Amino acid sequence: DALLAAPERHTPLGLRDATMIELMYSTGMRVSELVRLPARSVDPDEALLRVFGKGRKERIVPIGGQAMELLRAYVDTARTECDPGDKASGLFLTRRGLPMTRQNFWQRLRDYALRAGIPGKVSPHVLRHSFATHLLERGADLRVLQALLGHADITTTQIYTHVSRARLVAMHHAHHPRG
Repeated sequence: DALLAAPERHTPLGLRDATMIELMYSTGMRVSELVRLPARSVDPDEALLRVFGKGRKERIVPIGGQAMELLRAYVDTARTECDPGDKASGLFLTRRGLPMTRQNFWQRLRDYALRAGIPGKVSPHVLRHSFATHLLERGADLRVLQALLGHADITTTQIYTHVSRARLVAMHHAHHPRG
């Protein structure tokens, strides 16, 4: 929550950054997918996102309510300021109207983590990992998670189950009379 609240949303770049962070957490996208998103990839009526992942494989991912709200605000205001002529094809742009790079986003995310007082290593993959872990902890099906993450093989998705197993053990110990 502190990381999601760190960007100053009243500035165009802060709104862009807040939208990018929220969208990553809401969808589980890879950072390379996020920075390469075309502006036309968003279906605002259905709150869906068309993502091209590894091997240019396409998947459709739902956008959470908070992320969609920020995305609408960003497109209506901040993106227009970065690209007044609406000539850029990318969704997330720098102040000069150029596409955001992975490295630039990574650095900005680390700066926001420091600003939010979050110790340790924070990276775009941590947001992806949090997305997957939180879905599993709340009962999401592993096959659904596989589709959302764009994993070709279910064994790649199973990596995220170790955290849920640890939570199951902790819950058992905490609540079972002989735990």
